[in-house]
Amino acid sequence: VQLQACGGGLVQAGGSLRLSCAASGRTFGYYGVGWFRQAPGREREFIATISRGGTVTRYADFVKGRVTISRDNAKNTVYLQMNKLKPEDTAVYYCAARSLISGAITYEFDYWGHGTQVTVSS
Repeated sequence: VQLQACGGGLVQAGGSLRLSCAASGRTFGYYGVGWFRQAPGREREFIATISRGGTVTRYADFVKGRVTISRDNAKNTVYLQMNKLKPEDTAVYYCAARSLISGAITYEFDYWGHGTQVTVSS
């Protein structure tokens, strides 16, 4: 599967962005998908993960209440809605996928897309 993240940009603190992760292939519904981010000089960090059918989600503590992950398998797309953005959210955001045989979530991924830059100004 090939992934492409988009939707990043420049936003003021307190604003919102919705990132999209578009996938190729007809079997996207068999993949668990996650979002990660990496800021300059920092390690990549996990943000959220969603199960194949979208019924199970998990979030990193630092984004709970501000971020929602969702998916539309008919459109081969996973979304990351981010609200109340802070300058420390500035990073390159990546989506990733792993083929799963069940409806559980995963925190490990095999396929990665190119990232999209999110910049939050104060």
